[in-house]
Amino acid sequence: MKGWREEYRASLKSMDTEEHIDLAFYRPIGFVWAKIAARLGVSPNAITIASIFLGVAGGVLFYYSDLWLNVAGMFLLVWANSFDSADGQLARMTRQYSRLGRILDGLSGDFWFAAIYIAIVLRENRDIAFFGSHEWVMWAMAVAAGICHARQAAMADYYRQFHLYFLKGENGSELDSAEQLRSQANDSSRGFWKRLTMRIYLAYTMQQESASPAMQELRRELRERFPDGKIPASFRDEFRRMSLPLMKYTNILTFNWRTIGLFITLFAGLPWLYFMYELTLLNLLAVYMIVRHERLCRVLTSQLRDGRY
Repeated sequence: MKGWREEYRASLKSMDTEEHIDLAFYRPIGFVWAKIAARLGVSPNAITIASIFLGVAGGVLFYYSDLWLNVAGMFLLVWANSFDSADGQLARMTRQYSRLGRILDGLSGDFWFAAIYIAIVLRENRDIAFFGSHEWVMWAMAVAAGICHARQAAMADYYRQFHLYFLKGENGSELDSAEQLRSQANDSSRGFWKRLTMRIYLAYTMQQESASPAMQELRRELRERFPDGKIPASFRDEFRRMSLPLMKYTNILTFNWRTIGLFITLFAGLPWLYFMYELTLLNLLAVYMIVRHERLCRVLTSQLRDGRY
């Protein structure tokens, strides 16, 4: 039993960045899935692909007004997310890391929510007279909410990876830079599909970097001062101390709190309100998170230039 507990803890990213609902529910279930997959020789990417089918199927069921079908969709979405947890845990347990896996992991949620958004739009345009006679309203809300959702999730993931970089080092983080990715995306020795996926990932990383100029300035300062990558432990500790309070905001902007809001609107029979939740509360939280993190990076950059480390 002790060995299982240690293996379970090793399958987590870090206690700093884990969300409470994940720790209480998804990570234990994901660990069981990961153990089964390891025994059967199933790869992390195969689990990710399975999660895409489950999540999309769940999203399709939100098109129907029947609450029991919606509950079935919720169950499939929860199941999909337990697989999404399992693929990362399996990768850490078996050390089957790959950038393709990271890209697939990010795309899985995009597929789920694309299905969910389309299902809600079609449902509300069918069931609510105003939306039925002004179909563009729901489509506009869905597109705006989808764009905001993608940016919120991207920045939340980026800040978690930056935190992990200082907490666990380069090997414990999946922090990338557009500069490094660009050469890989243009490498003619790679096949067409690999270059295409790399270019999609490059665009994703460039969007993250453009939204965090102070963070990029801090990264440049660190590269210049510590070209060997040996950042002083005192700096790492100070970054962790300042960054840790912001992790709760990155966690709210991930799957769990989105789906809590989604499920509440489905039980209320008003799923269109989910788009308002995305466009108001989650957007305000994302802006606050970015402002706080940029301020943190400016302070630490100033300290580096003053020779404190």
